[in-house]
Amino acid sequence: MRRTRKSPLSTLWAALAAFIGLVVLGALSPSAALAAEEPGTKAAGLHISDGRLVEGNGNDFVMRGVNHAHTWYPNELGSLADIKAQGANTVRVVLADGHRWTANSASDVANVIAQCKANRLICVLEVHDTTGYGEESAAGTLDQAADYWIGLKDVLAGQENYIVINIGNEPWGNTDPAGWTAPTIAAIQKLRNAGFEHTIMVDAPNWGQDWQQVMRTNAQSVYAADTTGNLIFSIHMYSVFDTAAEITDYLNAFVSAKLPILIGEFGGPADQWGDPDEDTMMATAEQLDIGYLAWSWSGNTDPILDLVLNFDPAQMTSWGQRIFNGANGIAQTAKEATVFGGGSGDTQAPTAPGTPTASAVAATSANLSWTASTDNVGVAGYDVVRVSGGTETKVAASTANSVTVTGLTANTAYSFAVYARDAAGNRSARSATVSVTTADIPAGSCSVGYRVVGEWQGGFQGEIAIRNTGTSAVSGWKLAFTFANGQTVFNMWGGTPAQSGGSVTVTPASYTNTIPDGGSVTVGFIGSKGATNTAPSAFTLNGAACVNG
Repeated sequence: MRRTRKSPLSTLWAALAAFIGLVVLGALSPSAALAAEEPGTKAAGLHISDGRLVEGNGNDFVMRGVNHAHTWYPNELGSLADIKAQGANTVRVVLADGHRWTANSASDVANVIAQCKANRLICVLEVHDTTGYGEESAAGTLDQAADYWIGLKDVLAGQENYIVINIGNEPWGNTDPAGWTAPTIAAIQKLRNAGFEHTIMVDAPNWGQDWQQVMRTNAQSVYAADTTGNLIFSIHMYSVFDTAAEITDYLNAFVSAKLPILIGEFGGPADQWGDPDEDTMMATAEQLDIGYLAWSWSGNTDPILDLVLNFDPAQMTSWGQRIFNGANGIAQTAKEATVFGGGSGDTQAPTAPGTPTASAVAATSANLSWTASTDNVGVAGYDVVRVSGGTETKVAASTANSVTVTGLTANTAYSFAVYARDAAGNRSARSATVSVTTADIPAGSCSVGYRVVGEWQGGFQGEIAIRNTGTSAVSGWKLAFTFANGQTVFNMWGGTPAQSGGSVTVTPASYTNTIPDGGSVTVGFIGSKGATNTAPSAFTLNGAACVNG
């Protein structure tokens, strides 16, 4: 559930988290920090395979749905039919274990499951009483939530094909979220020791938003502690990750390490809370083949319906229209679970695509083509991945057996491979890899403007504007220049400096990483100086000389 927009305090926490994340994940790359080894045997129902949620028959299942606050609106289960009618394949149902709100009884939970199944919806059951624990005494701990689920074991047993257990909502508000890891592991193991084989979902700390990157840093150890390997992580994206670069970076860190993740809550009116464009979240989730569950069909804030208590799908808010009918919305992307008869029942995967070949390799793009796969029903499309050691990152998708991969860094080596997929969600084995080294940026395709904004005794503020005068975007750039008078950069925004003597290199921040053709980015800095402060005389971008001015 949404808590607050990003406050100056949470912004400071986010900045500290980003710094800590750079320190931790700089020594251990995101893929190394998160690298998952899939433990244990798989459950018979919904389970995790190769970092993805799949059904008992092995078909991929990507959640596309909404949250329903059943514990506050217990008489509105009839609206599950409306949710299904809009195209959803999943509903996350708010329950209470009795520590703050009246507990949902075993008979009530059995009815929730029955209504989900009747409406052909996979049902994520979650306890909301854990929200914000760490600020509110001992009530609502994950341990107590685990006891609640154990008390419902007779109701939940045998439903592994239809339900996911979200242990507790948004644990650990702003107090000691680092304490999330051990109690989360303990709650998971308590359920496993009690015989639960269901897919378990765990929310991030910091009101589910992980602005201190605790879940990101500790996900591997939590995942490894589940002996069944049947665990999925949930991030609530509201006002912490509020740029396309931040959204992609956070989600891709999990996907590339084959750690299962979905967006468990997000959403709201476009003009509220100063939030990001949720369409970017949906588009990124679609690109990475991960689930999303919008807040909320019925709820306290950000409702999908104009009249919350009326539950009339004809009275959707603009947010409701976007979540269901947008370009990457539920109606366009959701596929019904095959356990309900969705799809063709096809379980045969396509053959592996042929080894890709590269052509038209430029500084920031390359064309890839491969021999098409075959399938007993038909190939629906291909996913192109970048392979780096034991991790892979999806970089493009195509319905044809060729694609242009963009957003590459000049003079950099890459390895690419391809998967085929069919309409039922079956995925082929991975193709062999092809190695590609991108070209240098041609000389004269950049210009740099350098100016001193202000000076004082012993110090100054500088600004550098980098313009891309080429014909294609530049991503992951590196700017280099030399100070002649012993100047030293000690604080920079828009980029990250490294200095040896007078030689300075600058790499981009997430929000300046890509310079579109004809576009520019600006970095600023504070530096120290002596009696003179001569501007650098030459600049290079990814090793290519830039024009001054």
